[in-house]
Amino acid sequence: MSMFKWDVVDPAPGEAVAPHQRLAWGKTVGLGAQHVVAMFGATFVFPIIMGLDPNLAIMFSGLCTILFLLIVSNKVPSYLGTSASFVASVAAIRGLSDNNDSSYVTGAILVGGLVLAAVGLLVHFGGSALIHRILPPAVTGAVVMLIGFNLAPVVATIYWPQDQWIALLTATFMVAAAVMLPGFWSRIAVFLALIFGYVLSWVFDGIFGSINSVVPALGAEATDHDRLWAWDTIGKAEWIGFPSGTLSDGVSVVHAPSFSLTAILLVLPGVIALVAENTGHVKAVAEMTGQDMDPYMGRAIGADGLATAFASAFGGSPTTTYAENIGVMGATRVYSTAAYYVAAAVAILLGLCPKFGAIVNATPGGVLGGITVVLYGMIGLVGAKIWVENNVDFGDPVNLVGLAAGIIAGVGGVSLVFTDDFQLSGIALGTILVIVYFHMVNGRRGAGTGHTTQALSHKE
Repeated sequence: MSMFKWDVVDPAPGEAVAPHQRLAWGKTVGLGAQHVVAMFGATFVFPIIMGLDPNLAIMFSGLCTILFLLIVSNKVPSYLGTSASFVASVAAIRGLSDNNDSSYVTGAILVGGLVLAAVGLLVHFGGSALIHRILPPAVTGAVVMLIGFNLAPVVATIYWPQDQWIALLTATFMVAAAVMLPGFWSRIAVFLALIFGYVLSWVFDGIFGSINSVVPALGAEATDHDRLWAWDTIGKAEWIGFPSGTLSDGVSVVHAPSFSLTAILLVLPGVIALVAENTGHVKAVAEMTGQDMDPYMGRAIGADGLATAFASAFGGSPTTTYAENIGVMGATRVYSTAAYYVAAAVAILLGLCPKFGAIVNATPGGVLGGITVVLYGMIGLVGAKIWVENNVDFGDPVNLVGLAAGIIAGVGGVSLVFTDDFQLSGIALGTILVIVYFHMVNGRRGAGTGHTTQALSHKE
């Protein structure tokens, strides 16, 4: 059967639609639009946070979704949005004294994508056992945790101070929306929080007037400004056109990557997070569809890596399969890959609308502060979720002590300086310590050890 020929079905209420099936095109288009809304918020929030272009990110999310579906032969229904796994790495790269502009960011991410693609090949031809031995749940959870919590200073020093009250109210709304709203609405909490924060900023500008704070795009000093200070740029933007212009650091929106060893080492921990994320998502889709997707696990990981490298080669953002869209499938029980091709086409069209990009780029800093304070915490707590789901025992000193130093080094930004031009710090150093210390002590515990950690775990 052709990859682009789906069996048309008209299922009874509650009956599932398999990946090789589709509804009538009218309903399929509607579902595709629903997937776009589900991925929308995070897909353009993360590029803004990384200093990259949201228009380009949206466009490449569509292109990369198509690439992903082709590589997995339409067997794994998934949407590729902007990945959060490299956000902490990008923040660290931006903090370097040199080799820190956007071209080095995308160059490092491109290499990370190629490494992920290589891992996919290894899993496809050799199975996943080796990966699980090197990166067991205890290690994977620790790396994901330090990646998320390492971002806390970004919220505290950049976004939150721009408008603390808008940030607080936006965060409050997002927490309530994600937990208390029904079904699909809770899955688009980020998107709803963006709209809420945008409208609230407009209301505050009208009632309270301008605010005095530091906005990096307006200079290093505090200045009086409207919360929607960038709104004038929207009227000047064209309705149709390719992503263009310059980023905040002067690099062209569409640019070739540059490469730095320090920057590359900073992004490699993100690859570990993406391996865990993709593996979990493929297993989740397999469970929902009732189909064996293990033969496509390596393809899915490799496809995500190639998609990330492809997008980064042109200045785009890294990609990953999105849990939000998996949630939509779980709610609708429609797993048709045809809906994802529709979603990809819509995303590409949005990427070709500069006015849409101008609206995204005008998002007030306080709104981003409220969203990121929740998102970054959630990223970190995914690490704890990995531990819980895999019954990681912290009464075992291998887990408690073996992971401790790396987590603190990663979250605290500890540095190990080798030369004036090269150092390991933050998430890169933390990840290395987690992996090395864990495997150094795993299986080598001395007789009679572990009494202290057993006591700390409150076991009987």
